[in-house]
Amino acid sequence: ETAPSLNIAIFNRRLYFCHHFISQSFIQMVFIHNLLLILGRGIGQVMFQNNALSGLLMLTGIFLNSWQMGILAVCGNIVSTLTAYFSGCEHNDIREGLYGFNGTLVGIASGVFMKLLVGSLILLVITSAFSTWIAYLFSRQRLLPGFTAPFILAVWGMLGVCTWFIPDLLLVSDTITDTTQNIDYFQALCLGIGQVMFQGNTILSGLFFLVGILVNSFPNSLYTILGTLLPIPVAFVLGIDAENINAGLMGYNGVLCAIALGGADWKSCIWAMGTVILSTILQIIGMKLGMTTLTAPFVVSVWSVMMI
Repeated sequence: ETAPSLNIAIFNRRLYFCHHFISQSFIQMVFIHNLLLILGRGIGQVMFQNNALSGLLMLTGIFLNSWQMGILAVCGNIVSTLTAYFSGCEHNDIREGLYGFNGTLVGIASGVFMKLLVGSLILLVITSAFSTWIAYLFSRQRLLPGFTAPFILAVWGMLGVCTWFIPDLLLVSDTITDTTQNIDYFQALCLGIGQVMFQGNTILSGLFFLVGILVNSFPNSLYTILGTLLPIPVAFVLGIDAENINAGLMGYNGVLCAIALGGADWKSCIWAMGTVILSTILQIIGMKLGMTTLTAPFVVSVWSVMMI
């Protein structure tokens, strides 16, 4: 009688450990799944897509251009999201990625404007956290939505600190001007979409971004194309050379304007087109003044229309 009882006890103990292992594994899988959802949405929300698959496709597009920028995007997203969590921000907003997209842009911008050194990584963390606190302040009022304003203000602050105190961290621009180019509409389309997240070196990034938008919203994908192509004739008429047009520098603000205001009716479409044109004019003015415009033309244009 002792032997069977002992075997049953051993069996029950093994069953308990097996059940415990499966339960812990399941909890870990759910945790990882939720983290990926928040990460994906945080990237997708850069282009107003509250969809984790959209965000992961966009992240793939970033990695296709630069694996360093891909890692920096993830780091900025994680820092800004954790800052929101520990600062007591609304959990539903965190789950929807609303505190991740500004940090994503900050992370990428760190790799665009600064050398990858310890100091620049520290600034990435500080600036990503700062963008979250600015986003929180915007969430406390109902007059105007924040959009990418927290990213803009945070990065302008970061660049100001670098310029005045640690200029050695900044990358030196060595752009070569080519005035012999003709306008390449396909390249301008793809790079214009990619430039929303500083991805202007390969058309693949823009194509992955477009697919990411398409899987979430077909109308948004059409507005994305409209917002990228409409600035081309506007910029050409205003004397912008084909090099800047082909680099996507005229179209990325228009993408965000078109998605932000575009709707199913003609009235919203007309407002979206007007805002795209305004953002293109503001982008040109900013470039002529030597400003690092980021997505400020988009924010100012949409705010202006919303206040009419």
